Order: sequence, then C-alpha cells, then structure tokens
Amino acid sequence: MTDAAPRLHALVEQLLGAPLPMRIRAWDGSQAGPPDAPALVVRNRRALRRLLFKPGELGLARAWVAGDLEIEGDLYRAMDLLSGLIWERGEDARTLGQALRDPAFRAAALGLLRLAGLPLPPAPPPEEIRRTRNLHTRRTDRQAISHHYDVGNDFYGIVLGPSMVYSCAYWPHPGGSLEEAQRDKLELVCRKLALKPGQRLLDVGCGWGSMAVHAAREHGVQVVGVTLSQEQAAYARKRVADAGLTDRVDIRVQDYRDVTDGPYDAISSIGMAEHVGAAKYLEYAGDLYALLAPGGRLLNHQISRRPQHDESAYHLDGFIDSYVFPDGELAPIGTTVTQLERAGFEVRDVESIREHYALTLRHWVGRLEDDWTRAVRLTSPGRARVWRLYMAACAVGFERNRLGVNQVLAVRTPQSGDSGMPLRARTWN
Repeated sequence: MTDAAPRLHALVEQLLGAPLPMRIRAWDGSQAGPPDAPALVVRNRRALRRLLFKPGELGLARAWVAGDLEIEGDLYRAMDLLSGLIWERGEDARTLGQALRDPAFRAAALGLLRLAGLPLPPAPPPEEIRRTRNLHTRRTDRQAISHHYDVGNDFYGIVLGPSMVYSCAYWPHPGGSLEEAQRDKLELVCRKLALKPGQRLLDVGCGWGSMAVHAAREHGVQVVGVTLSQEQAAYARKRVADAGLTDRVDIRVQDYRDVTDGPYDAISSIGMAEHVGAAKYLEYAGDLYALLAPGGRLLNHQISRRPQHDESAYHLDGFIDSYVFPDGELAPIGTTVTQLERAGFEVRDVESIREHYALTLRHWVGRLEDDWTRAVRLTSPGRARVWRLYMAACAVGFERNRLGVNQVLAVRTPQSGDSGMPLRARTWN
C-alpha cells in the first residue's frame, strides 16, 4: 500500500483544524497536498514514533536533527507557511486535548499508531543537550555556553565569514556585503558609546574578539573582553596578537559576575543578555551598573520577543532550548528597559534593527548551504541540520515581527543629572 502521505496529511489537518498548505511525501513514495508547495518529507516510520513518544516541538526537532524529516523545496517559504499556520494562529489553534475529543481525529491517530508501529522510542540524537532543572547557575551557564559556542571555530567561520561576528549586522546599504555590514554594526556601537582614546571598555560576552579588536584599533580604548567559551577565547587572543593589540586588549575566560576591576567608562553587551534569564536579569543589569563609572554608558544589544497577554505562560522553544541556546530566554523590549531602569540606569535611546537581522540570517544560511559538505565534516550532519533550520526559521521570525532585536543605550547618570549626552542624542547617525 502507498497511502502513508494521504493519511498523514489528513491527520495534520485534523489536528490543526485548517487546511495544510504543504505537501507531505512519505517513505512509501506516496504524496498528498498542493503539488506546487514545499514538501515535508517523512523519510521513515521512525519519524512518526518520535512524534508519538514526544508530541510537539521536541519530537519534531528530534526527527529533523536525526534526518527522519526533511523540507523539500524553498526552505524559507516552508517556514513562512508554517509560521502563518501554527505560530501566529494563537487562540485559534486547537490544542491536542481538543483534537482528541474529535472522533475523526481519534480515528486518524489510531491509524497513525498502526502506521508507525510500536517498538521502543528512538533515542534522542547525540546533538541534544541533557537538560537540568538548575537554570542560570554559574556551572549550568558555562555548560550552556559551551554547548552553543564550542562547536568549532572553523564551523563558525563557514557561517559567519571573516568578521566572526555572531550577532545582527547593520545594513546602511542593503546591497552591501556581510563583512561591511558587521563592520558598520561594530562602528555604530562604538559611536553610541562615544569611545575616546584612553577610555576603558568592558565587552561582556566578547565572542571571537571582533568588538574588542575594532574598538581598540579604531578608537584607541583599553578593552577587557570576557567569555565563558574556551574556544572563543583562544581564537580572540590570537586575533588580538595578530593585530598587535596585546597591550590594549585583555581577553579573559571569566563570568561577567566575577569582574571586579571597575570602574569602566563604557560597557558593550552584544548578543549576550539572551543567556541571562528573566530571574537573573535585574542582577545582570545591577552588576553592569556597578562596573561603570558615573556618566559611563552601556550599549545592550539584545533579541526580543512580542509580549504575551499572560506572561506567566511564556515557555522556552523546545527545539532551540534542546539544540541551540540551552536555557536562553527572550523578553519583550519593554521588560528589558524596565529592568535596566530598576538597576539605576537612565535609558537614553532604543533602536530596533529587526529587519537587519533577517538580512544577516539569510547571509549566514547561504554561507552554510554553499559549504555544506565541509560544515558536516567539521561537526556532524545533525549539527549542521540544527543550524540550517534554526537560522532559516529565525529569519522568518524577524521578517514576520515575531522576533525583534534592539540596541538600548543607557547611562549611569550621576546625582548631578549630567548625563554627558548631547542635546540631540543620535549624533552617531
């Protein structure tokens, strides 16, 4: 029999309570759905068993990472269709409990059970991190950072390009190169911080040293960069030495909470605060505030999410939490601003650069796809599949305004009220 795809297509539509605008192609050669649409390829019955034993995002993630599921056709169009169908339907989407009360759905589900067979559940792919209940301790933060960043500097070189900047680029001219856009982003941060020769800059979550090298070379500042990743630190130190900046840049494997040699004139935190967590964010903001000299500036560059009507219902994305950013949490921009102000900062400027991240991610995905064979060799097929899906889905998320990214400029304004800011703040434009 070659009817697996029609049966699967019907089941998905029963669950969603809406037409499925994608094809399904199953392991038996059958197909169902719109012929000109991207296809969800179900390569084997094991994919169904993963979903049956772990319904929801985690089951789908395991099937994708293991290669049991694949997207055939335009990946971005597939992500866009799924975004409109599932992620943005909100209260209109049926829950699994509601679907199970539908006799037609129950009948389809029983058919799926017969189709999948019932051996033991497949083991998770080796790329999945082992979860822990102790979020955002120093030990678990080190483990999470290592899982995400210690994939290999050569692999990141494929994705990020020569700049080795792993955060949203800034595109004054959309037709420019990724390298130019990342340089423009670093320069924008330096101008917002109003860096001057001889000042001290703390770069929290310094990555591979791009910001530290740029600030020291182009603005003459003394930089301390801290990271929890041993691989990043080794790369950054070599980069500093090659640039002849060892007298101006100090790269440390250190938790920002252990930095005690303030005060600093400026702090940059670019793509790091997503790792902090809601429960620890006020502590993070307070620690940075304490490390700044009066009048010192903070540039906090951070991904955000849309607010929910019930914020207590927010949960970590199963795929991203298990395979990409363990323990990573996103907050609405309003929450971030409030926490910075509670810590004592005066927030002076907030700039959304959401569309810039969509452009950045599409460049990263293109680089990964262009050098796919080497990326797989450097890591694993599963790890490369994680990054391709994650970056493409995030690109669509930024394009659809499900995700945002903001640069928040804040000042440790002294009691005198003299912030040191010009009357027209955006002199960096």
